[in-house]
Amino acid sequence: MSNTHYIGRFAPSPSGPLHFGSLIAALGSYLRAHSQQGKWLVRIEDIDPPREIAGASDDILRTLEAYGLHWHDSVLYQHQRYDAYQQQIDLLVSQDLAYFCQCTRKLIQANGGLYDGRCGQCQPRLTQGAIRIRNQAKVGTFTDIVQGRVTVDSHFAAEDFIIKRSDGLYAYQLAVVLDDAFQGITEVVRGCDLLDASCRQISLFSQLGLSAPSWLHLPLACAEIGFKLSKQNHAPAIDTKQPQASINAALSFLGQPSVDVDAVEVMLQQAVAQFSLQRIPKQKEIVLDKTNLAT
Repeated sequence: MSNTHYIGRFAPSPSGPLHFGSLIAALGSYLRAHSQQGKWLVRIEDIDPPREIAGASDDILRTLEAYGLHWHDSVLYQHQRYDAYQQQIDLLVSQDLAYFCQCTRKLIQANGGLYDGRCGQCQPRLTQGAIRIRNQAKVGTFTDIVQGRVTVDSHFAAEDFIIKRSDGLYAYQLAVVLDDAFQGITEVVRGCDLLDASCRQISLFSQLGLSAPSWLHLPLACAEIGFKLSKQNHAPAIDTKQPQASINAALSFLGQPSVDVDAVEVMLQQAVAQFSLQRIPKQKEIVLDKTNLAT
């Protein structure tokens, strides 16, 4: 029986193949959703074409299937949602809840690294540039299911952040909030690199009158402290021919018991049955040994 009251998701960007860090996020969110008898959705976050690699979306989906990580419903691609993003931005601008900004990164860095809201005070209003939300909610703290109480810098929490870039691309913060609301996501399970971003997303949920999900941030897999595995850092792709070793390595990383069977679907069934939220390490980063790095 499916518990429609719980809906989770895995939302990779198509900037390269899935690596061990990606597998941790995918497996962690999958186990959590299935342990709650809920739905597990997959969303491809393809709103940044300059960073995308041709064929990566299909490769990601084939890899998930090879690992037995089968999703519910159809895959949502963010590029299908551009009209919804623009409609929300147009509404915010018309209500003076968002505004154009022409400040460069160099100027912002010279002012201490955080934007001071100056373009929001311009008269007449600017009509070109990036678009920033008038951040009225200013959420600076929230409770994470694994990490506990999370607090960000008050200036960061209050900053009017970008919701559409000056190059015309939609910003992650807006797209992820609108898509989580659209898909009815009740809990977001992902890596700790997005802890701070959660405050901005909670601010947006509040300001747009949307119901925010709960938050569960998993430790980051790192080659060394402060150096997470990522596509940008050329982390190796996980093995799609013999996924069992990688699955058990990811289970171990998440503090879960290993599973000694060959069929990946059976492995996952047993992993769901054994899943314990309390076993997930409360660290923000875990440095992998060489065995994990080679997985």
